[in-house]
Amino acid sequence: MNASILPRVQVSRNGRFLVTETGEPFFWLGDTAWELFHRLTREEAALYFTNRQQKRFNVVQAVALAELDGLHTPNVNGERPLLDDDPTRPNEAYFAYVDELIQMAAEQGLYVGLLPTWGDKVTPLWGVGPAVFDEENARVYGRFLGERYRDQTNVIWVLGGDRPAVTDEADYRPIWRAMAMGINEATDGLTLMTYHPMGGHSTSAWLHNEPWLDVNMMQSGHGAGRDAPVWERIERDYGLHPVKPTLDAEPNYEDHPVSPWPTWDPANGFYRDHDIRKQVYRSVFAGGCGVTYGHHAIWQMYVPGRRLMNQPPGYEEHDWREALDRPGAQQVQHLRILMESRPFLSRVPDQSILASEAGRSGQHVRATRDAGGSYAFVYLPLPLPATVRMDVLSGDTANAWWYDPCNGEATLIGQFPTTGRRTFSPPGHRPDWVLVLDDATKDFGPPGL
Repeated sequence: MNASILPRVQVSRNGRFLVTETGEPFFWLGDTAWELFHRLTREEAALYFTNRQQKRFNVVQAVALAELDGLHTPNVNGERPLLDDDPTRPNEAYFAYVDELIQMAAEQGLYVGLLPTWGDKVTPLWGVGPAVFDEENARVYGRFLGERYRDQTNVIWVLGGDRPAVTDEADYRPIWRAMAMGINEATDGLTLMTYHPMGGHSTSAWLHNEPWLDVNMMQSGHGAGRDAPVWERIERDYGLHPVKPTLDAEPNYEDHPVSPWPTWDPANGFYRDHDIRKQVYRSVFAGGCGVTYGHHAIWQMYVPGRRLMNQPPGYEEHDWREALDRPGAQQVQHLRILMESRPFLSRVPDQSILASEAGRSGQHVRATRDAGGSYAFVYLPLPLPATVRMDVLSGDTANAWWYDPCNGEATLIGQFPTTGRRTFSPPGHRPDWVLVLDDATKDFGPPGL
């Protein structure tokens, strides 16, 4: 498969979701591979892409000018990206390798969420840097990348890189605006473009009205502890005008210490698969157009002998190869499968489905439904009873199912009238469940198929 065969991704007509240029719904299921171009060999990249395609990921987020001393530490081929740290003088050999890996991803049906640079090369708040961009060279560099990947239809543009666009001391939006302008000039605007912010923030705080920003992206992050209220952040972006899709592109990484930055103290434990599922389901049900998974070893392509960033020595649990098959990475595909098993572009978040308390923090329940009433989903982060309104469905009767987010298995509960309220008590042998209610006349079949 050539990159040109993959249809471009664009915003849906209602402004809430993503679709391909052929009109097919596109649920963003991303993986975080920031150091892909910097640290992996061709053979390792092929292994990584194959594994992610098999797990139904469809977007890989990676950085051209990498975070971990990406300007001065050469890639696996001994190449640095810029000559004399000058963004107007890119090293052809370095970017030829980026070309190759982007094409390899396309051959596995994967889109690349391409960050032109990590944010420390623009906003020198922390990290190795150095900051090398200004408005003039950012536009030149953006035009270089845009010309290079104009016909690479599996590229989705992600500016930023874990940094705010505005600080108390400076406004960096003119630099990012110039980079976006350069990309769009070279591609005639044939782009889908967003921005990756720092933890606990969304692009909407600084960039919502920027014409080049097609999608609001947030990072709920790793430092706010378990059950950071990502649903509130999604709700906030969902309610903005003009309407734009929104998603959490960096929730808590699997096997990352549960601890605020910069200590990352493993004594508080680690985020595990249940933590991952709680956040990804609740952000999507709150209105997200997709979500990105991440693993603490994979984003940095950790191998023994390197320091595992943000973690004290001695707490390394997995290298990146082992981490490819961690439980959370296996399980997030069932969210995509569920969302694609029912009408996609008419879905709305709707907490009024709940006739019992939604709960807070780790107990917070989240609901979504089809605007036409053909189905409703309720995510239960704990196996506690939930009372729901049955009249949100359009038909006279509803099929009710339990959907297991650990393995994607569906179990029919029964058929019920769509009047009044009904309490459903989930099976107790799993920590979390999705209640699926279908208009029985639609004959959708088991969720997830």
